Formats: sequence, C-alpha cells, structure tokens
Amino acid sequence: MTAFTSPTPYDGSSRPFTIGLKPIDPAEWIAPADNLEAMLAEKDRLNCEIPDLVFVEERGTREAQGELRDLLAAHLLECQPALYRRDGNAISVDGFRTVELADTGRAPLLAAAGLVADDLVLMRKDDNGWRLVAASLCFPSSWTLSEKFGRPLQQIHTPVPGFGEGTRTADVIQRIFDNLQPGQPVIRWNWSLQADRALYKPLSSVQRDERAAARPPRFADGAASAFIRVERQTLRKLPVSGDIVFTIRIDLDPMSALKTHPDGTRLAAGLAAQLAALDSAQVDYKGFGADRDRLIADLKQVAAG
Repeated sequence: MTAFTSPTPYDGSSRPFTIGLKPIDPAEWIAPADNLEAMLAEKDRLNCEIPDLVFVEERGTREAQGELRDLLAAHLLECQPALYRRDGNAISVDGFRTVELADTGRAPLLAAAGLVADDLVLMRKDDNGWRLVAASLCFPSSWTLSEKFGRPLQQIHTPVPGFGEGTRTADVIQRIFDNLQPGQPVIRWNWSLQADRALYKPLSSVQRDERAAARPPRFADGAASAFIRVERQTLRKLPVSGDIVFTIRIDLDPMSALKTHPDGTRLAAGLAAQLAALDSAQVDYKGFGADRDRLIADLKQVAAG
C-alpha cells in the first residue's frame, strides 16, 4: 500500500461517531485508486476462496443490481476515461482486465464490484425500514456480512455507540436515507486502527464483545506497528428502483510514516487528540483500550517534532 494516498480524517477534520455526511459532485462519486489492480486481485481471491462470506443477495434484487452495474459503468466511462474503456458489452479496466456486463450467469453486483476498489452494498426500503438486501463486501472493517444481511439500519448499527435502535442518531440516519435524491451522492469518512495490512478484517458480534471484555493489547510496538484504516463511504440512490447503494473504499496508512510525512506533526497531533477524546464505550468498540495511552504518547512525540 502507498502511504497517505487518501484524505486523513483522523487529523480532526472528521470526528468519529458522528454522521458527517456531505453532498459531493456526482463526478466524484467513485474515486480513482492508485492500487486498483491489487485491490481487484484481492477481491478475486476472496470471491474464489470464501464466496459465501463476501457476497450475499436476496431474491428479487437482480434488476436493481443491474441498474447499479450500468450506472457505475456509465459513470466510470465518463469520469475516468483514462482507466475505463468500453469494448462492446464489456469494460476494459486500465488494460489489465475485462469485465463482461451482460454475463447472465453472474450476479450483476459482482460484475459492478469487479470494476472498482470499493465494496458495494445495496439497501432497500420496506415495512421494516432500509434493509441490507445484497452486497459484495470483500473488505469489512470489523463487522460480518452474514450478521447484517437482511437487517434494517437500526439493527445494523446496534453495536456502534450512540447509533443503535431508538437513538436520535438512528432516527436522523433513517431520514437521510428517506430524503436522499437520485443523482446527488453524499460522502462521509471513518477511520480505525489495525496491526497489519490485511484488507479483509471481519469481526463478529461475539468476537467484539469478547475483545471489549478482555481488552487485549494489539500493538506490541505502539505506533510502529499500527496502521490507520481509512474508509471513504458514499450513499447514492438509484433512480429507477429507488434502492440505495452504499460504497466503501479502504486505504491503509502506516502510522510510522507520520515521522517523515511533510505534514506529520499536525496529523499526529490531530490523531492523538481524537484518541484522547473517545469515551470508554467508543474505545472498546474501536478495540484499542489496552493500547490507547501508548499510542497517544507515541503520537505526541511525533507531533513535538
């Protein structure tokens, strides 16, 4: 992974455990990825080795999946013409792969996911609210697709402090989904910490509860062994089906690179302040309760120059 190719929301510009959604230019819906070939190769591996863990779909969603595939293909051809070219019913991706758009033997969502580094999640509204009805999720950030599949937003967000069913935040998110307009994507950023470069980082609710109770140390060498996992998340309503696609793009920044980054002192100070501001429930959710003090100390040392 190339360090700091993505924005740095952990500097304080995007506070954790807030909604933080903002409109973006539709041309910026999907951001180019410098490591696109490696990301798509990892998707291929996961879809081959553990297909049932990284892809789900309800019956009756194929038409909306196709709508998403076609919308995404048109967007990429228009907004990233140097990377994507049409070849009949196929899209050539930067010259290293070809994705067939009219493959009737394959879920359209998988074809769409084979074009971009982002994971793609399809949400549909019914009497239970907005539910997760299909997803290609190869790079989960400490959650498990099988536990969220078919569930409404309020239940999906239950483990997140302040976001569960019955909270004001949950009600606000519901209204945002209801009021989202086709053609106007919105964006938010999230970050977490991990001790390796793995992109596939699932975590079940049982594992999360066990981790919160035990608070095991995860960063043996403090900041030297930590990676900052940045999530670029967007929402966009599909104009025909009315379903909403949730995109998630992952980038990893090694925390050690802050020492040589030209803006490293500011970034380190911002991240240290964010870590210090988290309450105990938020720290347990993020999973670095045993390491927070050392990480803050290391970051302050970098910030001091």
